[in-house]
Amino acid sequence: MRKPIAWMGTALMAGFFMVPFGVKAADTPDSEQVSKLLSESKTLAFQVKEDAVTMESFTWMNVSVETHAATINQIKDHLNALGRQVAKLNDARDTASPWQKTAIDKITPLLDEMGGYTAAVIEHLKGQPKHTLAEYKDYLETNADYARELAATIANFVDYGRTKDKLERLAGKLEVPAGD
Repeated sequence: MRKPIAWMGTALMAGFFMVPFGVKAADTPDSEQVSKLLSESKTLAFQVKEDAVTMESFTWMNVSVETHAATINQIKDHLNALGRQVAKLNDARDTASPWQKTAIDKITPLLDEMGGYTAAVIEHLKGQPKHTLAEYKDYLETNADYARELAATIANFVDYGRTKDKLERLAGKLEVPAGD
């Protein structure tokens, strides 16, 4: 029985010496600039989502090509604004805390994917359809799915940041040692 206990003691000691490395990474303060940019991105992402979901609903209705074109142009404009915001996030990445860097890393590919599907919808509407009507509907549905995921991802990170701030303020009020 002494061998398992000795092994557990060694494992606990190894874990003890590893803690400072984890704490050090978590001690990187959140960037106020990145938090603000994420919050602004959340608003833009919800606009993109609403537009894309509206356009997806066109697959169940008889809507004019002009309405499709106006809606995809609105999506494109909102997506471009969100792209500029994400570019600012990437520029501020060096000042970001670890969770903020993770947010940027998760947002960027979602935005890129949605941009690709938006471009395919625009191409189809410009009279250069290389795809069938069924494929066009798939693009609209996939675009809406990416928009939902993008909006939810950004919202979750913004909520995480706000909750983390609240917990840190409460820990300060209660004088709870860091890391507990």
